[in-house]
Amino acid sequence: MTAPLIVSFGEMLIDFVPDTSGVSLAESTGFLKAPGGAPANVACAISKLGGKSAFIGKFGDDEFGHMLVNILKKNGVNSEGVCFDKNARTALAFVTLKKDGEREFMFYRNPSADMLLKESELNKDLIKKAKIFHYGSISLISEPCRGAHMAAIKTAKDAGVLLSYDPNVRLPLWPSTEAAIEGIKSIWNEADVIKVSDDEVEFLTRGDAQKDEVVLTLMHDKLKLLIVTDGEKGCRYYTKKFKGKVPGYAVKAVDTTGAGDSFVGSFLVSLGKDGSILEDEGKLKESLAFANACGAVCTTQKGAIPALPTPADAQQLMKSKSK
Repeated sequence: MTAPLIVSFGEMLIDFVPDTSGVSLAESTGFLKAPGGAPANVACAISKLGGKSAFIGKFGDDEFGHMLVNILKKNGVNSEGVCFDKNARTALAFVTLKKDGEREFMFYRNPSADMLLKESELNKDLIKKAKIFHYGSISLISEPCRGAHMAAIKTAKDAGVLLSYDPNVRLPLWPSTEAAIEGIKSIWNEADVIKVSDDEVEFLTRGDAQKDEVVLTLMHDKLKLLIVTDGEKGCRYYTKKFKGKVPGYAVKAVDTTGAGDSFVGSFLVSLGKDGSILEDEGKLKESLAFANACGAVCTTQKGAIPALPTPADAQQLMKSKSK
């Protein structure tokens, strides 16, 4: 049985990371380039975990753009949905890890190729073939990409494809905080599955992310599952029928980049294989425990895509912690 297709839509860019950690961008003397962009990280995570993934997005017709598409291909991601722009550059981000492993971002996109994806360039056939269509919110920031994103959601919905949303808030990219909240919420009620971090719950609700009643304000009628990730503490899940939490795995974190994407990729592989996990709390908890392990393994190495775990890596961590 071939794995069902999971299509990821949005941005892929190059993160420039200082070669010494714990320094600010201004203090850094050298940078290493690492492929990034949450939807692309998710696509690579899916493939690395034995799932079947495709990526839809736009790149500059430049060395960096072609390098990124080659990275997708090397990671087993179908690239039939990618296109190139001769007049715009591939997006860049400078990311520094502060002493606590948390990140500071500076973006170069004015406008970058990914923002210029048009509806006419969408590979709609690829979307229709998918079992799950996954996306973030950065593609909602400006036209024409926003229009392409809306059209992609409609195409997926009309074809009966499950919609998975991880907003991945990046405030510096939005014109204002208000615009970010409004933009992120503009497609909120379309999704079947939403994953948010505790920080994002706080940002979107202006409330205490640890309180169930605050989290539950983010539920909507069509939403089959809301997942809140709590970093190393694990995650919480909310459906119409049940809610609960699944503990995380304590590891020595070197770099948190890509941990959430590794978590999402892992969960989507489980969901693609067995849609009943949305109804079956036992199965859901199992798949979330595995996703927690994948997220934890990802933090033990630098970079997002190179640190994405294989199933064996995650199983090994789970075994070592269950003794």
